[in-house]
Amino acid sequence: MKCEVVAVGTELLLGQIVDTNSSYIGEQLTMVGIDSHHQTKVGDNHDRMVAVLELALSRSDAVIVCGGLGPTQDDITREAIAHVMGVELVRDEEIVERIRRRFGSRGREMPLNNLRQADVPVGAWINPAMPGTAPGLVCPMNGVHAGKVIYAVPGVPWEMQQMMTEGIMPDLQERAGITSVIKSRTLRTWGKSESGLAEELDDEITRLDETGEATIAFLASGWEGLKVRITAKADTEAEVDAALDAEDERVREIVGDIVFGVDDDTMESVLLDALRERGMTLALAESLTGGLIGSRITATPGCSDVFRGAVVPYDREFKMKLLGAPDVPAVSEEMAIAMATGVCETLGADCGIAVTGVAGPDAHEGQEPGTVWAAISIQGQTEAVLLNLPFDRERIRQFTCIAALNLLRTRLLAR
Repeated sequence: MKCEVVAVGTELLLGQIVDTNSSYIGEQLTMVGIDSHHQTKVGDNHDRMVAVLELALSRSDAVIVCGGLGPTQDDITREAIAHVMGVELVRDEEIVERIRRRFGSRGREMPLNNLRQADVPVGAWINPAMPGTAPGLVCPMNGVHAGKVIYAVPGVPWEMQQMMTEGIMPDLQERAGITSVIKSRTLRTWGKSESGLAEELDDEITRLDETGEATIAFLASGWEGLKVRITAKADTEAEVDAALDAEDERVREIVGDIVFGVDDDTMESVLLDALRERGMTLALAESLTGGLIGSRITATPGCSDVFRGAVVPYDREFKMKLLGAPDVPAVSEEMAIAMATGVCETLGADCGIAVTGVAGPDAHEGQEPGTVWAAISIQGQTEAVLLNLPFDRERIRQFTCIAALNLLRTRLLAR
């Protein structure tokens, strides 16, 4: 079975919004073994939308249309699908009431233009999941496209994802006659290049090609590191989980502790768990990153039982006044270590992370942009590492966050 993705919205073509929805949908299709050979973007134009849908139906068994289900005049996905089906739109009064109740629950009156969202092509039905005001559509085709189907979902990511999970994927798998179980597990890594990681796993990938036990794929994620996706297929979920567990173990044996988490883990969530297991607390001293590390930490639920707080002394004078740092260059090993120990003493934490450096674009104190010192303190034991990051200002700051968090993570594991 082949399924095509069509993303609707002139803003996508203008680059005003990045199309992450198509990537998510493509990943979901891959995970259950449904081929997706084409993804298309089209603006909010009726004739062009109809042409794109006709082309998609001519070469695929199913089409997922993302976007254009809102209440405004340029939301015309419903009209385009009805045109392709050769039917009229009819207003679903039950959907009208659902939308009205949703507005009422917020103490607001439903604008009349939201009535358009209750218009449904004749012969279509509503996706069982409706997290927002825009209902998703399941539209079976007739005529030359008989047996095929168009699914329409909103462009709001969280609404689209719920509809995909609860409505579209089960329906697609049933239509495709898929009875086997396909699952993936993503190992999160940091510290190796994609080519270096692929070289280390080359023999294992070759072995898997021969045995068919699982597959390995790589996904570069910028300053979030590299993802190694393991996918397995079997008759039962228990068999798939066993295959994933076995391959997970083999990959970790090969690449070592650069694997910091699984699936939705983040570097900060994993570090917080490690600190929590050891009964330790954390404090931060951020100069170069200006609070970015603290922002990542506090975005993680449950951090309050571990995280003591952060000091952001951007000026060298305040590194000395607030953290007791000596009168040494701001970008130096001595300063980074003094900041790490100083913030532990100031905030009463077991562990400290400190970063200081030059984000650019200009040099500072004779140091070139990308020169960064990251230091940690674990119950009085200190260590600092020099990072030379050949990036722009934003990427220097972001990479520094992950590098500093990872430094403390690996040293905790080694204790």
